[in-house]
Amino acid sequence: MQMKNDLLLRVIKGEAVERTPVWLMRQAGRILPEYRAVRASVRGFIELAQTPELAAEVTIQPVDLLGVDAAIIFSDILVVPEAMGLPYEMVEKRGPWFPKTIGSAADLKKLRVADPQTDLHYVLEAIRLTKKGLNGRVPLIGFAGAPWTIFAYMVEGSGSKTFSKARAMLYQNPDLAHKLLDLITKTTIKYLQAQVGAGANLVQIFDSWAGILPPDQYRAFSLPYLERICEAVTEVPVTVFAKGAYFAMKDFSRMACATVGLDWNMDIGEVKQLVDGKKALQGNLDPAALYAPDETLVAQTRSMLTQFAGSRHIANLGHGVYPDTSPEKVKLFVQTVKEFEIAP
Repeated sequence: MQMKNDLLLRVIKGEAVERTPVWLMRQAGRILPEYRAVRASVRGFIELAQTPELAAEVTIQPVDLLGVDAAIIFSDILVVPEAMGLPYEMVEKRGPWFPKTIGSAADLKKLRVADPQTDLHYVLEAIRLTKKGLNGRVPLIGFAGAPWTIFAYMVEGSGSKTFSKARAMLYQNPDLAHKLLDLITKTTIKYLQAQVGAGANLVQIFDSWAGILPPDQYRAFSLPYLERICEAVTEVPVTVFAKGAYFAMKDFSRMACATVGLDWNMDIGEVKQLVDGKKALQGNLDPAALYAPDETLVAQTRSMLTQFAGSRHIANLGHGVYPDTSPEKVKLFVQTVKEFEIAP
């Protein structure tokens, strides 16, 4: 199918573009009244994510309503541990919770490498339906959580400020940690390959809890598994977004990914120098800038775009859009990016 708007893919390939492409992490979500209406029609988040027709509908909403240059499939990174045999619940106003966690070799034996065609069929069907609904208007992004981030939830059992249980295992039982990370990695590779087979034009790996590890542990317990995924998923471009991993930019520049995502704490000039044109860069406006007065938001957005000049750049926030953000502010951000003239 001929892509009507392929700006995102062209930037990643290093081709000339007439303007900077833009999309937002968590663009399909609570900021949109239209999403909340769909969400209210089901019992909860998990039911919405597991209903392909509704997941496709909310995936497409930001393309229609916000004018973004890409759609990202509506799902959750924690469908992977559930598919491996560790189910979770989404507790309102508290986030994910795992009734059972992984703490021993006996727990590990209860897990399996998931088969995406059966265990995650609903995500693949949502991708197929979304592709049909988009009809080539913009690329569709698939995604998964990085093995370390998935590991953190499977061991901790919920979100945490410290993930002390998960981090303790790295010191107390590193062999068990590596075995669990290996299982997650094998599942994630199969899952992302299946997403590509269903129609995803590119995929993103979210290492949301990268920044809680010291550099030596990140290089031992995260980077090798990210590298395995990037080397295995070759049919489409791969983006790595590791929040807080400012110390790993040189490592990412050598990784077999196409794009590196930046959070809002990362210095654009420094990252450009470290990556040295080897990767496309994505990001990294402070999500809180969307609370600012219009003129401040416009100025901040233009400043970000100016700093990325000379690099292959995909405009985005430095993390997911906050749920109480006004859709009008998001539209202003998107429009500001679209109107920005790229220097020759």
